[in-house]
Amino acid sequence: MVLLEICCYGLECAVNAERAGADRIELCSAPKEGGLTPSVGVLRGVRQRVSIPVHPIIRPRGGDFCYTRDEFSVMLDDIAFVRDAGFPGLVVGALSVDGEIDVPRMKRIMQAASGMAVTFHRAFDMCRDPRAASDCLGELGIARILTSGQQQNASAGLELIRELNKHSGAPIIMAGAGVRLANLSEFIEAGVKEVHSSAGMQEPSPMRWRQSAVSMASGEVADEYMRYRVDPSAVAAMKTALAAK
Repeated sequence: MVLLEICCYGLECAVNAERAGADRIELCSAPKEGGLTPSVGVLRGVRQRVSIPVHPIIRPRGGDFCYTRDEFSVMLDDIAFVRDAGFPGLVVGALSVDGEIDVPRMKRIMQAASGMAVTFHRAFDMCRDPRAASDCLGELGIARILTSGQQQNASAGLELIRELNKHSGAPIIMAGAGVRLANLSEFIEAGVKEVHSSAGMQEPSPMRWRQSAVSMASGEVADEYMRYRVDPSAVAAMKTALAAK
């Protein structure tokens, strides 16, 4: 059966995803940044309340995946924390200035994460040559690659996902970005063994008084009175569809 990973932004999302039937959780913060390293409080809370495998993302900032020396030092410290906290895996990625896998740094990451299952995240979709990158990551011992097939969503990138999936069983190719119940059959038919979905929705804040003149966002219009959460019914529906195959 195809494994269902749910991307969760916080403790409540992770608890709801597990209850709805998720097989594994990618734990993040900052959905508008595409996922950043979660806080110590969230990490500890999830370890206490969630029993399925949880893989925290290690990403110190938004934007590209070419990191400064200081940023990389922070990443290594975060890896040590999640390893010592007992998480079975983590999600990470680093690229060179030329859009290739940053092999020296990924080797250090693999050493720091010894004994953990390492997923290379969608930095893969920003690399120059996905086929060479897949081979490189396999040699590094990466467990899986999360990818949209170098397109804006995984449906559009299905041809490359299918090709990479047939090329080798290691790393596992996990399809992600825009994966929903409506297109789940595409990935099953392509032979993908794991899929990744946010199963997300927006819900209004319970606040009755609202300050419309001020936004906490810089340089863009944002609605502080909408909140992101996992939709348990969407998770359950996807899990049911996968179990039926």
